[in-house]
Amino acid sequence: MLLNNFLFLFIIGAVIGSFLNVCIYRLPKNLDIIFIRSFCPRCKKKIKWFDNIPLISILILKFKCRFCKKSISIQYFLVELVSAVYLCLTLLFISNLIDLILLSLIFYIFIVIFVIDLKHYIIPDSLNFSLILLGIIKNFFPETSLNLNQDMFQTLIGGAIGYFLIWIIIFLYKKIKKIEAMGLGDAKLLAGFGFLFGLKSVFIILFVASIIGLVYSVPKLIVGKSSLNTAIPFGPFLIISAIVYYLYLSSL
Repeated sequence: MLLNNFLFLFIIGAVIGSFLNVCIYRLPKNLDIIFIRSFCPRCKKKIKWFDNIPLISILILKFKCRFCKKSISIQYFLVELVSAVYLCLTLLFISNLIDLILLSLIFYIFIVIFVIDLKHYIIPDSLNFSLILLGIIKNFFPETSLNLNQDMFQTLIGGAIGYFLIWIIIFLYKKIKKIEAMGLGDAKLLAGFGFLFGLKSVFIILFVASIIGLVYSVPKLIVGKSSLNTAIPFGPFLIISAIVYYLYLSSL
């Protein structure tokens, strides 16, 4: 029975991952994510249903479009695989359906933000506002097994301070250096974490994200692959930091 549940969740997770890939490609381009059929990003040909089976089709096609033979990014396979594995692993620790749905929504939004910011250096408002909305809605649920803040005052003040922390960094850096240090998408993302985890979390998440950013950037500066003016997406560092923060809370 347990094996059947895992297999079912793996398939569902892979299908969700396929939809996440649609969001990753279309949201930055302001394309509809529901009603437009899947198509090859290169040749724009509509993808047949048998070429659109999560995980399987891309392996059969050897990571190439059936029509134009151009390479398909490994991102599509990895997002589907991570989405499927996540859902199976979550079943080991969470049995409550509401908790499972809430945590999964948050994690899947994290995936989309992570990849979009990594590729395009932007975070769509629709994703940040979805996190903020979930951060507010969860306060109206009965007490859950999740390590999410459920105090409305902590939620609101955490969101406000989260936004202000990055906004002030942007403001001061622009005043001193005359350039943008980060985007307001990062400020809204940290606000989303404040809504989800409460006030204390935003300071820890921002600090850990900054450390991760330094670990990523300093070696590239040393070998001359980047400079102090090279733009790097900060959203992925914030998301990694938020996941680390949540896992730490869960281990207590």
